[in-house]
Amino acid sequence: SGPESYNMALSLRRANAVKDALVRNGVPATAISVVGKGEQGLLVPTADGVREPQNRRVVIEIQ
Repeated sequence: SGPESYNMALSLRRANAVKDALVRNGVPATAISVVGKGEQGLLVPTADGVREPQNRRVVIEIQ
């Protein structure tokens, strides 16, 4: 919920926090790419103002 620009910035902060943790644990920073999704790709669509814990997530893909 909230403005799209805020949600995008929040998703990037969350993703970067996970990246930082991975780097602290030995994963090379160059091996990690960070993508924020904001309101895109929600697991559980909700009305504005409704918080859904399942939508607060980080997806890690290994290739």
